[in-house]
Amino acid sequence: MEVNLRSMLQTKVADGVLTITFDRPDKFNSFNRELALGVQSALKEAAEDAQIRCVLITGNGKAFCAGQDLSEAMNANGPDLSTIVSEHYNPIILAIRKLAKPVIAAVNGVAAGAGANIALACDIVVAHEKASFIQAFSKIGLIPDSGGTFTLPRLIGFQRASALMMTGDKVPAHQALQMGMIYQVFSDDDYMDEVHALTIKMAQMPTKGLALTKAALNKSYVNDLQEQLDLEETLQVRAGKTFDFHEGVQAFMEKRNPKFRGE
Repeated sequence: MEVNLRSMLQTKVADGVLTITFDRPDKFNSFNRELALGVQSALKEAAEDAQIRCVLITGNGKAFCAGQDLSEAMNANGPDLSTIVSEHYNPIILAIRKLAKPVIAAVNGVAAGAGANIALACDIVVAHEKASFIQAFSKIGLIPDSGGTFTLPRLIGFQRASALMMTGDKVPAHQALQMGMIYQVFSDDDYMDEVHALTIKMAQMPTKGLALTKAALNKSYVNDLQEQLDLEETLQVRAGKTFDFHEGVQAFMEKRNPKFRGE
């Protein structure tokens, strides 16, 4: 059966920013195969289009994403759990981490299960003041997937991650901020403006350098100190050969705002 890869999400490119909006508000933006493949397609577009310099992921309606659509998971004719994890979620997480551009999650409401872990895989996570994060897997006898057991302990520590994954307790946005799970929380009045300002800021930055920073951070999970120092040297030399480095230095010397190109 042919799948419409963009039927359950909205995508828009403006000012160098690709906005990916989960668009199943009646299902709290829960994931099914169509939505998962659509997100993968949009991230592939971001990787291939040089005009896209930043990606924003958010949700339409009251929720960011409630995780897996259980009606699909329980459908005898639907994908099994192995397929859901290996073909739906894992490619999204890997695409986010490998994308050589900043990826921002703007969590507008509840982010549960895989929805929470997709958000936490992004480079910068901001949230509406009424948003929340839930490792909901334990409540139905499953384990956290979508990289949750990898990402969350590194963000907030083993003990807190273990407790949240086992209890399934809801973490309000301000508490998530205090834990170091996310970067910023915005009030209802300021949320849209702040998210927009952040995405524009990132799209106008030297995104080639940001991509190298992201590559270094990815390797920091597995490298020892010497390996990381060596990698920093290698990537710094590469950054020093970019147009943006020379533009940044020239702009500083000339006391003007730089015009970065992501090159």
